Amino acid sequence: MTQLSDAGIRELAAVRPERGVVTSCYLDVDGRRFPRRAEYEQELDRLLRHARARANATSEINDDLVAIERHVKGGLDRSRTRGLAMFSCVAEGFWSALALPVPVRTQLVVGHAPAVGQLEAALHHHEPIGVLLVDRQQARVLVFEMGELTDHAEAVAELLRAVDDKDERARGDGSAWVEDRDRQHVRRAAAAAFDVYRRHPFEHLLIGAPAALVGAVEDALHPYLRERLRERTTLAVGDPVEVIGEAAMAAETELERRREAGLLDELRGRLGRGDRAAAGLAAVLEALADRRVERLLVSGGYHEEGWSCAGCGTLAKVGPTCPRCGKAMREEQDVVAAAIDVALAASCRVDVCDGSADLDVLGRVAALLRF
Repeated sequence: MTQLSDAGIRELAAVRPERGVVTSCYLDVDGRRFPRRAEYEQELDRLLRHARARANATSEINDDLVAIERHVKGGLDRSRTRGLAMFSCVAEGFWSALALPVPVRTQLVVGHAPAVGQLEAALHHHEPIGVLLVDRQQARVLVFEMGELTDHAEAVAELLRAVDDKDERARGDGSAWVEDRDRQHVRRAAAAAFDVYRRHPFEHLLIGAPAALVGAVEDALHPYLRERLRERTTLAVGDPVEVIGEAAMAAETELERRREAGLLDELRGRLGRGDRAAAGLAAVLEALADRRVERLLVSGGYHEEGWSCAGCGTLAKVGPTCPRCGKAMREEQDVVAAAIDVALAASCRVDVCDGSADLDVLGRVAALLRF
């Protein structure tokens, strides 16, 4: 998987080795927190020591840990990388590594499938966002994905010509011509935005324009873009790309906060009515086993030990006997990560909510149900 996508994450989550386990490792290598290479390598060493101690010196994951260490310490270009995601099962010859332009939470999970929760969070917390900036002479369209500029277009209007006194007497004040020119420029700017959207679709659109133009710009947008219109911004056409990117990320964070608040409002309402919702790990695992989950909500960083059934796939907080088929269950180091994998395999939407006190109060994991 070379680019993060829904399909790629689901393909990764579906990996089930016949031999051995999968070691999933996320490592924060953000240069703003770890300016020197030795600093994030020390963080990796600490993580690997803890994993080896937890494995009680068994060799089941040792080869995976060696592969992860070799990948990180073999040389890392951090010019566009702030997080690493690595998945290894040497016993099956399986290896996958992703360099992400966004930070991750350092974590190591050993399980029977890759732990993809942080990839899911990165993808849906950083949906592509478009920025359209217009003034009376220029227009710029920029698309940012995970903080990176991925597309850019510019349009320049016909320059206003100086009007001398003779022209003024002959043509009046020229206001009608100026208004027509502005309308044409706005239409070209809107068309440029739609051309960029067709090349690189984005989920949200921010607009920056003088007060006299902003309404006309919004009216000229293609219906697809009007559906994605979210905010007006004070950014100007001439602002540096770095400034525009920071503003886009800030707007994206606010949009994500509002989206999560809406989901939690819906969850609380359903729970209060007893209408197609579950909260708490035991209730959610039961709903997953019944294939009733439509959308899974998980607090960022939440993990619990649990059990899984190799026979029917049931996940449970308590083992070692499967409550559904009666077969012996195997221990899961992180049953929450396993639940995310099961949800993705069942085509459920997964939302990882960072810093959500409301979800924490409800048990740190919840679900909107199909029935």
